[in-house]
Amino acid sequence: MSVSIHSVQYVEDQLEIIDQRKLPGKWETIRTTDYREVVEAIKTMAVRGAPALGIAGAYAAALAAAEAARANEPKPLSFVKSAMAEIAQARPTAVNLPAAIKRLGRFVDQSAQTVSEELANLLLSEAHAIRREDELMCNRIGNFGAKIIPEDSAILTICNTGALATGGIGTALGAVYTAKNLNKNPKVYVCETRPALQGSRLTAWELERANIDCTLIVDSAAGALFAEDKIDVVIVGADRIAINGDTANKIGTYMLAQLAKVHDVPFYVAAPETTFDRKLPELNRRHIEQRPASEVTSFAGICVAPENVDVYSPAFDITPRELITAYITDKGMPRGGRWDERKS
Repeated sequence: MSVSIHSVQYVEDQLEIIDQRKLPGKWETIRTTDYREVVEAIKTMAVRGAPALGIAGAYAAALAAAEAARANEPKPLSFVKSAMAEIAQARPTAVNLPAAIKRLGRFVDQSAQTVSEELANLLLSEAHAIRREDELMCNRIGNFGAKIIPEDSAILTICNTGALATGGIGTALGAVYTAKNLNKNPKVYVCETRPALQGSRLTAWELERANIDCTLIVDSAAGALFAEDKIDVVIVGADRIAINGDTANKIGTYMLAQLAKVHDVPFYVAAPETTFDRKLPELNRRHIEQRPASEVTSFAGICVAPENVDVYSPAFDITPRELITAYITDKGMPRGGRWDERKS
């Protein structure tokens, strides 16, 4: 079984992004050479998933440098640095996006006062490298993660952590795909993931394409599944993991972690080591992105709530390290606890 989905790729001198807002109804792509359009795609979740955001951001920075080189900007370095700052801030929680911009920014800082075609090509090569590295990391996460999936087991997950969210086969879903390849016959329960429905629109779509048995549930049905003893393991992704091991992931993840603890079900976080923020001691509310109220008060353009009702819509929540059985990374499976302690 192969997973032939590339959410972000550079094709014929253009960046091509699968517009995930249109799935599963339509397969459409955004093709652009304008970094501003990439920023808009990130903000509006046409592209999403922490690793994919890092990849898209890196390519956007390369596009900005190419524009500066072509247009003979009066202050080309200032233009590129300003563009890179805008890209890095497009979504505030996932660590991969600012990390990718910082990585490319080193080359910009070392350049002369002009932005040459050579520099733009160098940034493009680095963006290609980030994408390739993520593909390899996904494969390693899949191999490690498949080991903890028992045969004929039922897995619960939330949001989308597959090929659409990464540069490869995925993180949490990467483990499922690899388990499928090993003939472990996994079954997946997919939380719909309100309000943007990444679970129902994207994860269920990916799993059906891969011929993996999946069942869609509304988020609030998760407790009933645990109560009926239908879940063997929970595997989720992560957008940022602090030094102390606390994890930011899609809103609803903390609820699943609590349920897993109460029902003595192992709870795993699958993420590449690039998701660990080694400069962040702990996560708090200021790191959590707040999404527009309209995502909750309307659906498919139809109003589903009173016009002026107050809305609280965090994109992510924080799962404390104490609720995490282990992290499935591209380097192995460290147990729960402080990341700095585990690395010492």
